[in-house]
Amino acid sequence: MSAPKRVAVVAHRKKTLGGGLDELRAAIAGHGAEDIDWYEVPKSRKAPKKARRAVERGAELVFVWGGDGMVQRCLDALAGRDATVAIIPAGTANLLAGNIGVPENLGEAVRIGFQGERRRLDLGRINGEHFAVMAGAGFDGRLIRDADRDLKDRAGKLAYVWTGLRHVGGVTPRTRIKVDGTTWFDESASCVLVGNVGRITSGIHAFDDARPDDGWLEVGVTTAQGAAEWARTLGRMAVGRSERSPFVRMTRARRVDIRLAEPMTYELDGGARGQAKKMKVRVVPAAITVCVPA
Repeated sequence: MSAPKRVAVVAHRKKTLGGGLDELRAAIAGHGAEDIDWYEVPKSRKAPKKARRAVERGAELVFVWGGDGMVQRCLDALAGRDATVAIIPAGTANLLAGNIGVPENLGEAVRIGFQGERRRLDLGRINGEHFAVMAGAGFDGRLIRDADRDLKDRAGKLAYVWTGLRHVGGVTPRTRIKVDGTTWFDESASCVLVGNVGRITSGIHAFDDARPDDGWLEVGVTTAQGAAEWARTLGRMAVGRSERSPFVRMTRARRVDIRLAEPMTYELDGGARGQAKKMKVRVVPAAITVCVPA
């Protein structure tokens, strides 16, 4: 594999891993990179402009330092462009990195960027924005919205558990879902998820057969209500195949159209977005090149 002629770093300066950004700079230089464009942002939503600028300046390899939100913003900006992304998992959950085998080890993640395999991954696209892990509405969207940034920074993954306990009795609106043009679900639902990978949080594999390069998205809908039914549902996800739960239906699709009886917060890759009654989700096959372990 020939070394990239130009390397860029797009980093969320508030995220930490190992010895921090100083160690990242030294590790990249240690692999012989001489021409490095370096961008730091205080918030993930400021990253897309920097990622696009890096590629326009000729970067062939873009290191993204941060969590799933930061990675999602950069992948959304770079989808379809001629650039390779290397993930440095410096966030809370690091779900995409975990699903593709990139460890939470700074030196090893940098090595994978320079020496790992290049893999074309699918992305999902919901209401005009790309995602790599999952998009969801209902219980999932409310959970993400209320796991506020300060709590996530202090408590990490436990923030999601804490906020989840507050939402098990939430509303279950009438939900109509079409998969590839055919009505598949039309009743009350507490959560709708569309996934590109299998693991959606620590220890929970929502989509057992998901692959991020097969040209499909996985679709799951949950009808669980109350603490007892949610406990059964999450327990099944943790120890067995999710679709065996009596409160879960699953399928796969290339196009998913979701219509809710009332507006609800939706999320993608761990980041809350606005409220919506309609969500159009599409798979974008082989949308991005990402570095993975050999």
